[in-house]
Amino acid sequence: MQTVLLDFNTRVQEINEYFLFLEGLINETTKLVVLVDGNEPNIKAIDSELAKTLKANAFLLLYNLIESSMRNAIEAIFDELKGKKVSFNSVRIELKKIVLQNFKNRSPEDIHARITDISLDIITAGFKSRELFSGNIDRDEITKTARKYGFSFETDYSKTRHGENLYSIMRNRNDLAHGNKSFSEVGKDISIGDLLKIKEEVIEYIGQILENIEKYLNAKEYLDSSFISTL
Repeated sequence: MQTVLLDFNTRVQEINEYFLFLEGLINETTKLVVLVDGNEPNIKAIDSELAKTLKANAFLLLYNLIESSMRNAIEAIFDELKGKKVSFNSVRIELKKIVLQNFKNRSPEDIHARITDISLDIITAGFKSRELFSGNIDRDEITKTARKYGFSFETDYSKTRHGENLYSIMRNRNDLAHGNKSFSEVGKDISIGDLLKIKEEVIEYIGQILENIEKYLNAKEYLDSSFISTL
């Protein structure tokens, strides 16, 4: 999970820098310098249409943080199981269902070469991280994923609003990615103040979910309770 958290913090820093720049442009504490004829500098405020585009782009950055962090975290769970040589018989029932479904989705040609000890290798043989989420992740998807794997989806509502803003981020991201709306359309009706509030809540929400997954791994909650009691 340390690699996951490092990647999360790196992306958060990128987002914070972008929002700081965007806020400055919109509030006109930061202005653009344009060179005109003879290289004479001309200081100007941001164009209103460009501001809409830049605000819409913020949804792409936030969605990138959400999906990458959750994909990396689920991959970390499987890395932990593989690294600790956890057997299929010892994992909790929720994980057994996931492993069997992953395995069912693969052809024998895809996986036979990766299996030498089926009780161990079956756990990761059918797992493919690139198939996780794929543009569809919001709060409901994270809650469903938490229940599937057995980690907590509880967060501090006063700081995260339990991720309720993830739906609008996913919707706007998909509208942009699929061309359903222009950047100007997506960015026109949201203020920089509202965007900053959404950013803070989303970063806090994903950060707390990652903390929950880290606790899940440290406490070996991926194991069946009968195995945990013998540790």
